[in-house]
Amino acid sequence: MTREIVKIDEEKCNGCGDCVPSCHEGAIKIVNGKAKLVADKLCDGLGACLGHCPQGAITIERRQADEFDEQAVAQHLAAQKAAATPLPQPAAPPAQQHGGCPGSRLMQFNKRPSGAQQEPVGGGAQSELTHWPVQLRLLPPTAPILRNARLLIAADCAPVACADFHPRLLRDRVVLLGCPKFDPLDEYVARLSAMIAANELKEIAVARMEVPCCAGILMAVEQAHEQAGADIPIIDIVVGTNGDILTEQPRPRRAAG
Repeated sequence: MTREIVKIDEEKCNGCGDCVPSCHEGAIKIVNGKAKLVADKLCDGLGACLGHCPQGAITIERRQADEFDEQAVAQHLAAQKAAATPLPQPAAPPAQQHGGCPGSRLMQFNKRPSGAQQEPVGGGAQSELTHWPVQLRLLPPTAPILRNARLLIAADCAPVACADFHPRLLRDRVVLLGCPKFDPLDEYVARLSAMIAANELKEIAVARMEVPCCAGILMAVEQAHEQAGADIPIIDIVVGTNGDILTEQPRPRRAAG
């Protein structure tokens, strides 16, 4: 049938992901750094996503397209929710508790009272890191270090760009690194949702670069926060490509449930 439907200009799209949460039918997804229409039948053509694209890459066109299907939308949203809900994992046998790749083995170190200053060793600054691994996709949601933690979700580039990352951002926080441009955001949402549900987190800070594609990591945190039905303070920290911290501000609170 001929009807109105969303059109995405890939040349204008920078993959920021602002349009994704504004589409209540889940018809838009970031694929290889670009917004894509998942399926014609999932788009109602009403254009709720139009005002959320800073690049003006989304318009409404009239063309041949499958009819909007509310039942397909319901099934699609249910599948998305199921994919974002981690399945319970069986406990490993005792002999395997310390097995696996040595580079992914859980470790805690550098323990000191909260707020205490580290004494420099050999005249250099001391690391504020308290655990290993630090990649978001590697740390289990049930890792003891997460319990009652102030969590810092940082884009991979942020520690490299920000000279005072350790004393200003990492101190007294549990850090996890990720890249929203190269990793699937739905995996981030699923893991973060499980972490929020399993641990009484005190705060989640997000350190992201000022480049548009990096906004996806904040979007993943907020989606996970909503799915977990939590009411945890979220702080948005934007680091400039020259290393300056451009903004550090709390996000609007969302009521649990």
